[in-house]
Amino acid sequence: MNEHATPRIRRGFRLQFEPVQKAHVLLYPEGMIKLNESAAEVLLLIDGKRDVARIIAELAARFPDAPGIADDIHSFIEVAHAQHWIEFA
Repeated sequence: MNEHATPRIRRGFRLQFEPVQKAHVLLYPEGMIKLNESAAEVLLLIDGKRDVARIIAELAARFPDAPGIADDIHSFIEVAHAQHWIEFA
């Protein structure tokens, strides 16, 4: 994955906090995906302005004691892209 690629939430999808679920969710026309806290943290930074390197740097700074955070973020972004939740600008 190119760390200078800039991901964004795919058109037709919306990220929001859902009080009933007590979690962030990704809404799309056919349904909803309930996100765990880690996934939500990454998706909240995917705004079409930050590249992958900046997303990793910001989360690594927030969670300095999380071993392997860069690899985890890469893996999540690859899965989110494969699931068509995000696209690259």
